Amino acid sequence: MTFRTLDQADLRGRRVLVRVDFNVPMQDGAISDDTRLRAALPTIQELRKAGAKVILLSHFDRPKGKRVPSMSLKPVAEPLSALIGAPVAFADDCVGEAAEQAEGYLEPGGVLLLENLRYHAGEEQNDPEFARQLAALGDLYVDDAFSAAHRAHASTDGLAHLLPAYAGEAMRRELTALDLALGHPERPVLGVVGGSKVSSKLDLLTHLVTKLDRLAIGGGMANTFLHAQGWEVAASYCEKDLADTARDIIRAAGRHNCELLLPIDIVVSERAEPGAAARVRGLGELDEHERILDAGPQTVARLEQAMDASKTLIWNGPLGVFEIPPFDRATVQAARHAAALAKAGKLVAVAGGGDTVSALNVAGVAGDFTFVSTAGGAFLEWMEGKTLPGVAALNR
Repeated sequence: MTFRTLDQADLRGRRVLVRVDFNVPMQDGAISDDTRLRAALPTIQELRKAGAKVILLSHFDRPKGKRVPSMSLKPVAEPLSALIGAPVAFADDCVGEAAEQAEGYLEPGGVLLLENLRYHAGEEQNDPEFARQLAALGDLYVDDAFSAAHRAHASTDGLAHLLPAYAGEAMRRELTALDLALGHPERPVLGVVGGSKVSSKLDLLTHLVTKLDRLAIGGGMANTFLHAQGWEVAASYCEKDLADTARDIIRAAGRHNCELLLPIDIVVSERAEPGAAARVRGLGELDEHERILDAGPQTVARLEQAMDASKTLIWNGPLGVFEIPPFDRATVQAARHAAALAKAGKLVAVAGGGDTVSALNVAGVAGDFTFVSTAGGAFLEWMEGKTLPGVAALNR
């Protein structure tokens, strides 16, 4: 796909509506993680430098079309101001007189944050009239919120059809990275998909076996595949009712020449608790009360060999119960190996999804991957091959 970027726009003195994702975690009225604020900084600073009037649009939580004081974006203005080193004005509505007055006071290079879009039901309904009210505040539209691009809302879809539309820097980086991973990757391409449930990633697995050269499956979902192949999983988490589905995916992988890498050894315990006694077992060698909680060392070694033989890696989901040591070892070891290859320029390594980001942070290597997406649902839907409305709206 092709889309306009900021270097193609005449920005000086223009009112630029920027869709950001400031749906940040809050604790006691204060931001507990400002990652999403920092992600928007390159776009904000580029617009300010060019002399644009920067008007920020975001949702926060789920007020469902009503004004909920605890879901106001006002607490975001001051921390954002500290990050950009300049004042950030705040308007207590995103449309109407309050927004218009605040926008009228804005000077070139100034920044204005509008109140929660979802205070208006028209946002999630992609209501044309609400989109027109938003559009009246700007001359250009910039989407810098890939994490919200899987929703056809007024601020992610409707606006892009009313104003000249551009991708912000965070959006551009995300789309470029995902194109490197799945759109036009350098082959061979290896996928790693973990997590607990096959049922939550059916579309993903079904799509990936048509795109990848190898696909490693880990986490609880690997138990379902092992069960489908006739291996005993004892007390392990397993969606036994999806055995036929797992076998269908195995056959589809064969038809598309995608090599499936399932565990060849496992780490088991009777308790999923920190410091619990863990034992390495061969497949099917579990006692009746034991649970599979991580991939074994032979499985990790084979995965590392697959990484060494690949040019591109796309990763979603941990290989075990990484939140509970010692069942984080497979995920941490594999992540560090991938990161070392990426840092050495031998592998394009792209990862995403909430648990994946947490796992890479546990391993201390998130900064060494080629790209790590924090987009969650949008990242998954992209991997599933689905069209994202917010991305499609930028296509030119």
